[in-house]
Amino acid sequence: RRRRRNRTSYYHFVALTPLFFRFSSFSSREPNESSTEKIGGERKGEQRERNKEIDLSYRDLRDKKEMATDSANGQHQGTTKPPPQPSPLRSSKFCQSNMRILITGGAGFIGSHLVDRLMENEKNEVIVADNYFTGSKENLKKWIGHPRFELIRHDVTEPLLVEVDQIYHLACPASPIFYKYNPVKTIKTNVIGTLNMLGLAKRVGARILLTSTSEVYGDPLIHPQPETYWGNVNPIGVRSCYDEGKRVAETLMFDYHRQHGIEIRIARIFNTYGPRMNIDDGRVVSNFIAQAIRGEALTVQKPGTQTRSFCYVSDMVDGLIRLMGGENTGPINIGNPGEFTMTELAETVKELINPAVEIKMVENTPDDPRQRKPDITKAKELLGWEPKVKLREGLPLMEEDFRTRLGVAKK
Repeated sequence: RRRRRNRTSYYHFVALTPLFFRFSSFSSREPNESSTEKIGGERKGEQRERNKEIDLSYRDLRDKKEMATDSANGQHQGTTKPPPQPSPLRSSKFCQSNMRILITGGAGFIGSHLVDRLMENEKNEVIVADNYFTGSKENLKKWIGHPRFELIRHDVTEPLLVEVDQIYHLACPASPIFYKYNPVKTIKTNVIGTLNMLGLAKRVGARILLTSTSEVYGDPLIHPQPETYWGNVNPIGVRSCYDEGKRVAETLMFDYHRQHGIEIRIARIFNTYGPRMNIDDGRVVSNFIAQAIRGEALTVQKPGTQTRSFCYVSDMVDGLIRLMGGENTGPINIGNPGEFTMTELAETVKELINPAVEIKMVENTPDDPRQRKPDITKAKELLGWEPKVKLREGLPLMEEDFRTRLGVAKK
């Protein structure tokens, strides 16, 4: 045993001796002039890098101070950062060249028509995320199973992880009946849902379009309403979950644009009508047409002189696509400037659909705007867009759809 131990110690000593002399000789070396110059050069380079960092930090602080001063003086800055770059996988050769487009609320009224239009382009892949609170699979049945279409049951108040190039954020209850029934869900969808979609846009480098609303103008004191008008909104009224929710969503969009360089587009959409509207959703056009088809009295909320403008859904979709493809962030009004009182609308529906029905006045709801009409000058100049379908042309198309769903043939 002693011999074995001695042999082991001897072998260890023999193996480690060269290493010992190597390290000792290295440590005993005196630095020559070239190595000294090299070390000095490295130190100088490090110092230059530190000076650059200090200079950049100083410039950043100076720019922030100037931005704060300009903001206090009412001068608004553009983005503070360049747009985020898309994932490298999106631009790699082995990846598909198609444009991947996400539509939240795509099973709803406007969203489903937007899907139809985008799917006409063979280079588009469309992904719809909807929780079916107000939307329906029936609106998308012709696309289910299509290789360029995907439908996800998803609530936008929860994060969504997909790789896309564009996001149309439409998800939100837009009918007074629905958002008054669940006001907390409505404002959560507007605020948290928009935050989640902006987070997705930041992560994948996508351009995002928010469908805001003419409700941000509240009960307007300026007529017609330009985009520069800040509105007259009751922050604690029964409609404020929708009105103020959209105002916060617009704020979030511009905050992400300024701070993170996100490419944003904001459309303020006015009253829209057409096929696939929910039959009993409480909006005036769908109410009047459903009542006329059923032979019921058309209920006009008092005083009947309040005005609205109505844009056919195909015109609305055209405006949204042009805004997404343009270079202006918005907000831009998308609507039809043709203005009608509620009594005039009821009389038009009666004339076109069922002359036998009566018109009766009922009590109005709180905070109902007295007038609403878009100033679309900006849309004309920047997008080359204006509505084409007149009210008398669009109502019969909507009637045909409603009769099919209600199972009532025209007499």
